Amino acid sequence: MNPSANGWINKLLNTLEGNETIQETSISDFFIALRESGFIYGNNVAIVQNLIENIDYTSEEICKINLFLSLYFSHQKLHSSEDFVDSVIDFYTKIEEYKTSFFRELLGEKKSPGLLEKIIHKRVLIDDNLLSKSFNYFITNALLYIDVLAYKHYLKNKTITKDYIKNIESSLETIVLSVLNSKQTKTDYDHSLIKLFEQSLRYQKKYDSTYQEAISFINSELEAQYILDMACMATWTDAEIDKKEQVFLNKLGTDLHLNEEKINESVQAITKFFHNYKDQILLLGSKNIVKTFYDNSSSMVSKLISRNSKRLYKELSESKELMLLISQSTVRDLTEEEQKKVQAQLLDIFKSIPSLAIFMLPGGALLLPLVIKFIPKLLPSAFDDNRIEED
Repeated sequence: MNPSANGWINKLLNTLEGNETIQETSISDFFIALRESGFIYGNNVAIVQNLIENIDYTSEEICKINLFLSLYFSHQKLHSSEDFVDSVIDFYTKIEEYKTSFFRELLGEKKSPGLLEKIIHKRVLIDDNLLSKSFNYFITNALLYIDVLAYKHYLKNKTITKDYIKNIESSLETIVLSVLNSKQTKTDYDHSLIKLFEQSLRYQKKYDSTYQEAISFINSELEAQYILDMACMATWTDAEIDKKEQVFLNKLGTDLHLNEEKINESVQAITKFFHNYKDQILLLGSKNIVKTFYDNSSSMVSKLISRNSKRLYKELSESKELMLLISQSTVRDLTEEEQKKVQAQLLDIFKSIPSLAIFMLPGGALLLPLVIKFIPKLLPSAFDDNRIEED
């Protein structure tokens, strides 16, 4: 099977037919297997449960397989009567952000395994010409499990709304921000990422006023376990979990109604994974997670805006208020209400520019402050009056 060639889903479905491992595996055990494979952390090093032989697949190919297997497992365990391929395509079609922008050119096609291959390819790789692999790992692929959670929700409720994904994303942002603020010693990159998260919260509130709200959005053990695992990963900016971070993780786990065993399991899992694979995962060779995220996100956002500058400027020119706020952001901090206006209007614009649709994906909101930072530098002179040149 070649996940980079047409026809791989039909072949994989044929291989999985009657597979007893999937039938006998519990939902919690499958989640643990996903974590061990690296899928939960956005660093795919193995195919979950070794369900198929790894014939020297690339990490991106493994990621595509693991995403497919995660969706397939959910479909099997929830005993859905709808055809699996059709149900996944329907799921992505019914998520409003995807339907209007990111998968727009695909979703007019007839439902088929081939169409699902294109959706998964685009979901995992986004656009090889626009995104660096390091960004792909830590923003896109580390959040792919949100797709799986949303698909489970869709199967159970026969529908899906954008609010479900927004709430999970909001919880993740708020809790990760809380983790970063719990550090005893913060690096410059920790401070930078804290500021990035603070400016990116969907509801524009400070993290300490929304922690309980974030907890309230988590309604299942799987959601709770995933959020805790992401919090554990956030503690690894300095390759260790200090006492203060451990206290926070214990409290978080308790608030999420996870027992002590589950909490310790998450901490031990992240430690074991990155110790075992630090040489195999190129990104961990010289930079920590936060540094990699921040450096590569800045570069990627700059490239995206530069390549779409003419179209973006045309769209921005139609909104005098947005242009004024972005211009003013170069000389003063915007109020929370102003930040909310800027984000909402930018997201509306991004829906009309396919190359910028990445900002509509789960986690994409984290990059909006970087977008606002780079727009005045890369667009025409309309912003020059308030531009502050860097030394």
